[in-house]
Amino acid sequence: MTMGVHIPEYLTDRELVASEDLARDPAFWLAHLLLTMGDPSEPTEPYGVDASAYDAMVDRLGDPEQPWPVLRIRFDGGHTVYVVHANEEDRNDVEFFVRHPRWGRLGHLGQCGADDARPGLSWPELQTLATRTQDDGEGLTDPSERLLLLLPMLGDAALPAEARDVVARALAHCGIRADAAGDLAATLVGEPDPTDGPRWTATEADPIAVCSSAYSPRRVPLALGITPEQAQALATALGGTRAG
Repeated sequence: MTMGVHIPEYLTDRELVASEDLARDPAFWLAHLLLTMGDPSEPTEPYGVDASAYDAMVDRLGDPEQPWPVLRIRFDGGHTVYVVHANEEDRNDVEFFVRHPRWGRLGHLGQCGADDARPGLSWPELQTLATRTQDDGEGLTDPSERLLLLLPMLGDAALPAEARDVVARALAHCGIRADAAGDLAATLVGEPDPTDGPRWTATEADPIAVCSSAYSPRRVPLALGITPEQAQALATALGGTRAG
């Protein structure tokens, strides 16, 4: 039985439905990643995913007649990341944002779709959100699933050498053929660009890291307008931000 999701600050009249059950299907992971980061028309059998299962998943994720699928990631301090496959008749977006019940606003990580806005996470933040699980019955708790769900938001000039292997292991864990996971990870992560890639900096005055990319919603501090105490709590919960 599916459960509705209510997000007071998310302004839509569309029905939202908790969809963490999709994570059990490798077709979901391939669809989520190819729709946001790759070529959705790429043959799927080399990855161990049946073409008909993949096509059915793409149709489900993009069906404007169905409730919008929502997947959640709970992390430290009562914060939650929401990932929404938002489907209108004429466009499909995947939206990523952070919420805390005391903020009265959303912190936008970014979106994939017609109006791309990213990156929304540095590599240390992605690692923190993947591994600091909250086992309270809501959202995804598996580190590999959490990593792959948020991977489309990654952008970091200081990407470590082991990033591809970390992503490849997560793909294999989530059902992608192990002998194809490395190549897919290389495609998704891409080549690090230490010269012109996105850089993340935080200061003592602004503890939440901001991004240098012109297309990132995090050119300003995440959840701008929350109190200094709330900003420090969010920065601490995200972990791993780099002081500038």
